Amino acid sequence: MGVYCGIMIFPLEELIEYDKNMYEITVASSRRSYQLSMLFDKELKEEYEGKMVALAARQVFTQEVEFRLEAE
Repeated sequence: MGVYCGIMIFPLEELIEYDKNMYEITVASSRRSYQLSMLFDKELKEEYEGKMVALAARQVFTQEVEFRLEAE
């Protein structure tokens, strides 16, 4: 078996340390993943090997992308 030396697939450390509402951050990551997949940015998809969910989660956990709840 070879060793995988690519990017971190999912931000596990941030996930473990996250102490707020897990549902909210999951929804935010899911919506961001959809946005990223709709951009059709070939370089971005190649860099992250098509793993838009992992990129979206990383962006949300590191606050590179902010999210807020919509008023109902």
